[in-house]
Amino acid sequence: MPLLVMKFGGTSVANIDRIRRAAKRVGVEVAKGYDVIVIVSAMAGRTNELVGWVEEISPFYDAREYDAVVSSGEAVTAGLMALTLQEMDVPARSWQGWQVPLITTSAHSAARIEDIPTDNINTKFAEGMRVAVVAGFQGISPEGRITTLGRGGSDTTAVAFAAAFGAERCDIYTDVDGVYTTDPRITEKARKLDKIAFEEMLELASLGAKVLQTRSVELAMRYNVRLRVLSSFEEQSDDAGTLVCAEEEIMESNVVNGIAYSRDEAKMTLISVADRPGIAAAIFTPLSDAGVNVDMIVQNISEEGRTDMTFSCPTNQVARAEKALTDAKKKGDLNFHDLVADTNVAKISAVGIGMRSQSGVAAKMFQTLRDEGINIKVISTSEIKISVLIDRKYLELAVQALHDAFGLDKVA
Repeated sequence: MPLLVMKFGGTSVANIDRIRRAAKRVGVEVAKGYDVIVIVSAMAGRTNELVGWVEEISPFYDAREYDAVVSSGEAVTAGLMALTLQEMDVPARSWQGWQVPLITTSAHSAARIEDIPTDNINTKFAEGMRVAVVAGFQGISPEGRITTLGRGGSDTTAVAFAAAFGAERCDIYTDVDGVYTTDPRITEKARKLDKIAFEEMLELASLGAKVLQTRSVELAMRYNVRLRVLSSFEEQSDDAGTLVCAEEEIMESNVVNGIAYSRDEAKMTLISVADRPGIAAAIFTPLSDAGVNVDMIVQNISEEGRTDMTFSCPTNQVARAEKALTDAKKKGDLNFHDLVADTNVAKISAVGIGMRSQSGVAAKMFQTLRDEGINIKVISTSEIKISVLIDRKYLELAVQALHDAFGLDKVA
């Protein structure tokens, strides 16, 4: 039979009533003739509760036991979903990651998927099982320990199963009804997209859009897994939600397809750094070793052998970045006059595959911000993206202005 993967996020399985609602959606697909692999998250709020218990016991916890505790939320949901489907006379059983087995690396709390053998689940399908309910977010290491994939890992689990089993499609059920041109909470003109290319979705996810986890989109693009983002709380039609697919499936789209933003950005500047070969490595190697996620990087023109280096990072990593760079200076690996952090900035990004073939996007973006009196602090570009750092107080104004300037409320 054709196979479908359906993933339900925490809000979609937050209580027994919602689990029943989700199970009914699964039952509809089974009635259409699909075998279904259901990937479930922990019930809303449960993972945070479990993490809190671990941290209350020990702030310097054993990561292996952390994974054993926090993975239990998904195991509970999987069992409840399987029981609900059985009550509906749908042949179903639950699977934890180690039972599949979903084999991962040994990096506890941040494991990566290495293999998903299909024999065990396919054997059960052949014996008459119609639904395999799999606990998302978790797997098993080569050492035989439970591992977790990092927050949002159930999206990655779902896409990985769709790739491994050759699923027709992977449906991601969440609390929004699709991917929008921007955050509808900021502008009521935001429009739901019927389709979006993998590359655009990957950029939007990495730039702050929280609809899909970045790693899940990377996997989908690599293995050409068609993703559909749907709401768990609305009636569905065959064309509901947003389809994330290959660029070739999209006939026409706007030059810019979305405006993304991230509030929690910081701009850090090293003042008067020696301008010599290897200076960039001397700055960014200790930042990498400290786990600082550096994004935009700008180096000023050198004067008298000295230069300024600016980069952005999440605000919650500023202290870590300051320590890493200060330690490097104390060791003599790095010399700079001062380190200045601005934690009141936001990142605004325009994303669209149409940028590849049309000029003038940057000019329009910069003119729009100028007309609103918004100063640009840092600029970064790629083939299908333009990002700027601005004062955080202008975030909503910038998003609304750019959404209007690029006509994102209109269908291409």
